[in-house]
Amino acid sequence: MRKAEMTRKTKETDIALEINLDGQGNADIKSGVGFMDHMLTLFAVHGNFDLTLRCDGDIEVDGHHTVEDIGIILGKCIASALGDKRGINRYATAEIPMDEALARVTIDLSGRPFFVYNAQRLSYAFSNDFDFQLVEEFFRAVAVNGGITLHINLLYGSNYHHMAESIFKAFAKALSSAVKMVGDKIPSSKGMLD
Repeated sequence: MRKAEMTRKTKETDIALEINLDGQGNADIKSGVGFMDHMLTLFAVHGNFDLTLRCDGDIEVDGHHTVEDIGIILGKCIASALGDKRGINRYATAEIPMDEALARVTIDLSGRPFFVYNAQRLSYAFSNDFDFQLVEEFFRAVAVNGGITLHINLLYGSNYHHMAESIFKAFAKALSSAVKMVGDKIPSSKGMLD
């Protein structure tokens, strides 16, 4: 089983995260930000990952530090669980609808972080405890800390919740396909992914 667990404690957040890339879609999420709990549960279920998260963050300020720091530790755990990436599919794209919204996510588990985000229409939306511009911050942190080339394209949508949900589900499906074992070689002409 490809698993990783880590803790991260700063003056702003105290996080413990465990992921199993070969899981059953089990999620036990308590981030302190309700919308993130929902999105990370979707990520686990639709990616077939087992994910446990506990976070105590300074949400009395806002959700920014919590959401970004969860992205940091999730990216690091994904990279750790993959090890040298021997046998993985490496590349994947998923296009997922959520009612009127449609998102496309493309991943290369290259070891070289790069992040493209074409979902700016989410940047000006708020919902209860969640500022939707944090979707971009979360995925940037995942990409940078996971060594992932990550392209997120929100093709269209009108409901902010649905747009975010389509992005998280597409990320889950793309990552699930990219980490899939398809052989026993490191998928690089260089002989390594770093």
